[in-house]
Parts: sequence; C-alpha cells; structure tokens
Amino acid sequence: MTPMKATCHCGAVELRVTLVDEGLATARRCDCSFCRRRGAAAVTAPLGGVEVVKGSDKLAIYQWGTKTAKHYFCSVCGIYTHHQRRSNPNEFGVNLGALEDINPRDLGDIGWVDGVNHPSDR
Repeated sequence: MTPMKATCHCGAVELRVTLVDEGLATARRCDCSFCRRRGAAAVTAPLGGVEVVKGSDKLAIYQWGTKTAKHYFCSVCGIYTHHQRRSNPNEFGVNLGALEDINPRDLGDIGWVDGVNHPSDR
C-alpha cells in the first residue's frame, strides 16, 4: 500500500499511514463503550504502519480498563487519530475520517465489530 496522510482537524498532528493490504476494505466501527461514543470508523495498519510526522508533542493518550489499548488524540482540537488495538496489539486502528482525501460516506455501509463482548473482558 502507498502511504497516506492523516491529520487531526487543526493540523497540529500529522501521520504517515501505510494500511494493511486490504486497505480501506478493513473499515469497521466498534460498539464498545468508548468507540460507540467516539463514533469514528477505523481502518487497519500494522504496528510499523503509523509514523508521526508532526505533532508528537500534541498527541495525548487515553487508556482505561485493561490498559491494553492506547487511544491517541490531538490535545489541541480533540480529534482521535489512531489507537493501538487491544484485540491485536500488533495493529493500529486509524481514524478513517482523518485520512486525507477520503470521505467515509463514499465507502457506503461500514461493518461493526462486537466490542461489547470483547474476549479480553471475560
């Protein structure tokens, strides 16, 4: 995959993202207590597929529960940029809406992941 640019709303944070081979077809929403409130669909990148190009000092992190997942967001505008997954800590979920020149609406219906019944919670 060709690297893509992702930014927060204010532009303080910029990422270079290389998605897995399935690319935008990996787009999913999650219904866990956090993702359902956040509302953003995510696409999949391998652990080495996300590089912070600008604004590492502006990235904040949010963790709770098992503290396995790491949710990153811009401390200036509040936009979620990416997260290291608890379902697979070797992957990042990247905010589909933060990818340059991608409108999530153009992808049609985006599937859901059952985060409410996550295996790590049992």
